[in-house]
Amino acid sequence: MTAHHPHVITLLTDFGNQDAYVGIMKGVIAGINPFANIIDICHNIPPQDIFQAAYLLYTSYKYFPKKTIHVAVVDPGVGSKREIVCVETQDYLFLTPNNGLLSFIIQEEKPKCIIRVTDDKYFLPSPSSTFHGRDIFAPVAARLSLGIKPQQLGPKINQLDQLEIPKPEYKKTGQLEGQIIYIDRFGNLVTNITRGYIEQHIGNQTQNRGQGSGVRGRKLEVRGRTPGTLKKTPKKSLLLYNTVETTIGRKKIIGLSKTYMDVKAGDPLVLFGSAGFLEVSINQGNAQKYFRVDRGNKIRVEMGSY
Repeated sequence: MTAHHPHVITLLTDFGNQDAYVGIMKGVIAGINPFANIIDICHNIPPQDIFQAAYLLYTSYKYFPKKTIHVAVVDPGVGSKREIVCVETQDYLFLTPNNGLLSFIIQEEKPKCIIRVTDDKYFLPSPSSTFHGRDIFAPVAARLSLGIKPQQLGPKINQLDQLEIPKPEYKKTGQLEGQIIYIDRFGNLVTNITRGYIEQHIGNQTQNRGQGSGVRGRKLEVRGRTPGTLKKTPKKSLLLYNTVETTIGRKKIIGLSKTYMDVKAGDPLVLFGSAGFLEVSINQGNAQKYFRVDRGNKIRVEMGSY
């Protein structure tokens, strides 16, 4: 295997660790390319939960070396007419069912090409109708790691199926309304509100209040709606972050924290998590149990007085 060939393969599935499915996929890959570096992202996706898989793949993929082959198999339509696709972006290859698994990623990275995987010479003989992970995804990923081109796998297509990803809404009442899109094993509530949305909201409210008091408000610059860093945040908005009020259920949390330890043990807080999304947490506790909420529940952010 030459040095320039991609050789890192990641696996993300809903197969769990109780059965042998993941190990079998790795065995197939190793049988074709013994030098493949196989890395598990996650195998505990709830069964058939495409949305959660899409979110976790999005928060993970860019931390791997360029030319990594990301294989995601959360596939309720296995054995049906649903397509298997190989998608090439600027830095990565993705091998997934065409069922929305790349919905978050293609908002950030435009695919260079999308290939429908049809050439069965790259599959195991006589593929099962229930275990495409073993018979199609694993051998195709292994052969991609040995240098075959995505274009060798089948015909080019123009678009991917996409999930409906909920976006936050700016309400006329002066609130920014988002929702919980993921809950991690610590019970942290991850919302669909990014730093960009918060800054836009602060800018809008600052401008409105400035106009209302006869003072010209300056709309804060927003650098897109993808997760950014605090270094990009204008100083004025950093001051205003302390006035943000977050409402979840009947409870209200004042201000944004930088770390979990900014509040006492057992107290709620709001911060930007490692993936850049606004999160509601409990210091050393479980926010899901504390607030008795689930994915899809609403969360509202507004400006307090300043």
